[in-house]
This record gives sequence, structure tokens and C-alpha cells, in this order.
Amino acid sequence: MTSRRQFLWLASLAACRRRRSTGFPGYAVVSSPQDRSVSVVDLDVFALARRIPLPAPPRDVLAHPALPLAWVLSPEAGLLCELDLTRPGPARQLRLARDAVAMRLDPQGQTLWVLCRQPAQLLAVRTDRLERIARIPLPGEPLDFDLARYDALAAVSLAAQGVAFVDLKTARAAHPVVFGRRPGAIRFRSDGRLLLVGSADEPMLSILDVPGGQLVVHLPLAVCPARFCFKPDGGQLFLTGPGADAVAIVYPYRTEVAETVLAGRSPADMAVSSQPEYLFVASPPTGDVNILEIETRRVVAAAPVGEGVGPLAVTPDNQYVLALNCRAGALAVVRIPATVSRRRRLASLVTVVPVGPQPASLAVCHA
Repeated sequence: MTSRRQFLWLASLAACRRRRSTGFPGYAVVSSPQDRSVSVVDLDVFALARRIPLPAPPRDVLAHPALPLAWVLSPEAGLLCELDLTRPGPARQLRLARDAVAMRLDPQGQTLWVLCRQPAQLLAVRTDRLERIARIPLPGEPLDFDLARYDALAAVSLAAQGVAFVDLKTARAAHPVVFGRRPGAIRFRSDGRLLLVGSADEPMLSILDVPGGQLVVHLPLAVCPARFCFKPDGGQLFLTGPGADAVAIVYPYRTEVAETVLAGRSPADMAVSSQPEYLFVASPPTGDVNILEIETRRVVAAAPVGEGVGPLAVTPDNQYVLALNCRAGALAVVRIPATVSRRRRLASLVTVVPVGPQPASLAVCHA
């Protein structure tokens, strides 16, 4: 009942504040593991378009950068589903290995790479035919991975053995690089020449040379870096995680910590807009999306979307930030141009759309 009351409060608040807005010509795809479905929200009219049942609980959602396509990963079942948002039919499906961990799309949009734990491997899936085309064994249990933007190279963090670089052309994984820290989340720098590795159990970011893996520096942080979010040009990295009610800001090209900024209670998921340059930070305990102006590094506003706020996404036109309310089972829509330098202003909340119980992930697709 608490979730229902919260959703009704949000809906009434949005209705009172709603202004005429031009939506985004596309869709938000939201996974709901509890009822084994994916909700498709039409962002042009801010309404639920349809709900697609799936044979296994979905978690991760990934959107094609230019087409109305999305892929949904069901980790426990090792199931990959493709959603063509222009067709009402069932999703195409591909069974992979058990216990899938994560997925990434290559820069050309032609190959989907899926990291699997049992067995430990990196799988390549051709997107046009949804068929597996390569399998690369890994030298240990994987935790996270990333793809280099300009080279056929991947990096995989391993539970007990550091980081392994993977040559995607030859389909071979190198011996693990051990650098004195237990790795967690990892990301390449935008030029692919350095690898940024978050420590799994301490407030530390390790930076490794690519592809050799030599340690460049350990950067002490105020938080354990569980979540990564880059400024669109790659010049700043924002990190959140346990340890402090703050966002750590790192200059990847200078390999130094720039600043630590307070950003609400227990800051978690993040998203960025490019025009204007804002960092949106979810605060689950308070139900706020705190809006940080990147240039000044000041929190200029906070949009209340409900306790339990989770994953965020910004529409490609930089007009809206979408926030999942995991407790109420809803998608909150906040209009970015309405943001002003005054805390707790509510006018930017456009509407709230029900998307199913305990949503886990979302992605934005073009129509």
C-alpha cells in the first residue's frame, strides 16, 4: 500500500504541475523482473504503449543508437531478447550461457557482446540475425567488462585475478594483469589508451596503461567507485558508491581527482545531459534527483520523484531526464529546460507513467 500511495501522490503532483510539452519521438524501454515483462513507454505522448511478456526475468536493457531496437538480458536464464519497437509481435530470442553478467554494443552497432559467468566467456552476437558468431573463453570468473571505442579490444575485471584484456579480432584473452587491488566496475578512457578500474572493496580508482596493463596510478577517493558516468566529451568522470554522500570527480586525461561534491543522501545512479551540461544524481533515501551543474559543480535544483528512485536516462534531445521509481513501479519524467537555480522547485516534473512492479533498468530508443 505504501508504494500505491506514493505513486498516486506522484501522479497527482505531476498532474497539478503539468504544462504543455513537446515529447521526444521515441520510447523508453523498462525491464520488470518481478512480472517477467518489459514496458514500452511512448515518449511522444508520455503514456504506456504496451507491455511485452518474456519467458524469464529481464534485467539489463540496451538500446540501438539510431534504430527503434532494444535488447533485453535475462541473466539467470542466459536469455537475450531483441525488441523491434515498430512491430507488435513477440521478441526474438537467443539462448546463451547460464548466468549472463552484462552486455555492450560495439560502436558500429553490428555486434552485441555478452559477458557470461558460467562458463566464463565473452560471446559475440550478430545483431542483424541475432545469432552467436564468436565465443572467447576467459581466464577467471568475470565481474564487469567494457569495449574500447576505436580498437577491437575489450577489458574484463575478474573476481580474483585482476583484469584481462581481450583481442576481439583474434578472439583471445591475455593473461590477467594483477595490480594490487581487487577490481570491480571498469571503463576505458574515451580514447581507449587507459583503463579506469574501480576497486571492489575500498575507495580507490586504479588507472592502467592499455594494452600492456602497467599501473599508472592509484587514485584515493571519498567513495568506493561502484557507478561510473562520463561527461559526453569524456573529459570528466563522475563516481558514486558507498563511503560518503558525495560524487567524486576525476579528470581521466590528467589522471587526477578534481573534486568531491556533496550531492544528496547516498547518491547512486547518474546520467548526464550535454546542452546544458548537467549531471543528474539519484538519491534513493530521499526520492530526489539532484541536478548538478557541471561547470560550477553546484547542485542547482532537486526534482522529487519518490523514495526509491533508481536508474536514470536522458533523452537524446536533452529535453527530459527519465527516472525509475523502483518502489512505486513508475517512470517519472522531468523536463530539463525547466530547471532553475532554486532547490525543491517542482515545476519540471512533467508526468509519471506506471511501468510494472520493481523496475530494474531502462533505455531510450529512437522511434
